[in-house]
Amino acid sequence: MAQKPSIPKGTRDFSPVEMAKRNYIFDTIKGVYALYGFQQIETPAMENLSTLMGKYGEEGDKLLFKILNSGDFLHGMTAEEVATTSTLKLAARFCEKGLRYDLTVPFARYVVQHREELALPFKRYQIQPVWRADRPQKGRYREFYQCDADVVGSDSLLNEVELMEIVDTVFTRFGVRVCIKINNRKILTGIAEMIGQADKIVDITVAIDKLDKIGLEAVNAELAEDGIPAEAIEKLQPIINLSGTNGEKLATMKEVLRESEVGLKGVEETEYILSKLTGLNNEIELDLTLARGLNYYTGAIFEVKALDVQIGSITGGGRYDNLTGIFGMPGLSGVGISFGADRIFDVLNQLDLYPKEAVNATQLLFVNFGEAEADFCLQVLKKVRAAGVRAEIYPDAAKMKKQMSYANAKGIPFVAIVGESELAEGKINLKNMTTGEQQLVSAEELVEIFK
Repeated sequence: MAQKPSIPKGTRDFSPVEMAKRNYIFDTIKGVYALYGFQQIETPAMENLSTLMGKYGEEGDKLLFKILNSGDFLHGMTAEEVATTSTLKLAARFCEKGLRYDLTVPFARYVVQHREELALPFKRYQIQPVWRADRPQKGRYREFYQCDADVVGSDSLLNEVELMEIVDTVFTRFGVRVCIKINNRKILTGIAEMIGQADKIVDITVAIDKLDKIGLEAVNAELAEDGIPAEAIEKLQPIINLSGTNGEKLATMKEVLRESEVGLKGVEETEYILSKLTGLNNEIELDLTLARGLNYYTGAIFEVKALDVQIGSITGGGRYDNLTGIFGMPGLSGVGISFGADRIFDVLNQLDLYPKEAVNATQLLFVNFGEAEADFCLQVLKKVRAAGVRAEIYPDAAKMKKQMSYANAKGIPFVAIVGESELAEGKINLKNMTTGEQQLVSAEELVEIFK
């Protein structure tokens, strides 16, 4: 017996219903991006390894999927060289390309490569899969989608304001209540200066970013392990536990950071962004424990949490000063966000927020009783499809029970029945599969019902 086929660990098949749900997510996000003047680009699934290597740190390099060169990749190597060379060195000889790890580095490469063609500021969005050779586990896959939007070539904080409005609009359209958390890496730098640990800014931000996941005691223990003195950790506590309105928090931080020029700059930027974000449908909160793990952020940082579902961050992003510096084009500032499509998928599932029309592909099924009836149905099908109704005809003149079972299995809400009597009258018997109600209608009336 042939072995049953399978797919690689950390990857998934998506059923028609799952694809309908995912497309609803992608289409909603795309629609909002377009409203704000963002243009879509795509980059290849594979990039030159020289583009990818060294951009994600040592651990990131290990998680890159490398692609063997075409043809005889051993050409020019002796058996002894193959046997004695380390795996990493062999990979460097055998592989010139790799699957993209994220959308940010390919975007940086795109901007540098196409610089002469771009009008700055450049507002792009990109919704594509990425690959990481990570250990698969619940909620973590080797292949997953990212939904990024970035503005490069502008230092204006209005970009941050509009990105937060995009976040608010997207989740309002989804019907998901969220809290948009905001902070600024300059504030965190100022805090590190204030406690006398400016050189430990990375350790401090990495530790306090875990507050939600591991709690205050564990964060303090990690800070101590990183060599931060007890006195400095003690000074951090009132800041980590700071409460009140956004205005009250900003007023406190102005006082705390009065001796830090960079810290006060971060407070000023945050105050400006918050002052412009009026009339949002969702809550926006200044969270001084928000640090974001990636150290290339240099200004405002954002994270979005769902309020009605226990799940991690479902959107994140921030300001960076040197996206293209890795490719020899320094000084190009940018700010971006990324929606976590897979987590949003889980949130909408748990809250049952998918619109029926987004999930049910076919709206109307024509039953097939034979050649004469099918010919009539095909003419009506042309009219309903021209009116934008998603419709199909059962391809075989099978038993009625089988055709109705097909409609139920696909979740088709209406069935059009044309038997001998309906054919004689030139009409269609329309059955509502939810209520069981039936009505005899003409082709024109059928179109009007669906309009």
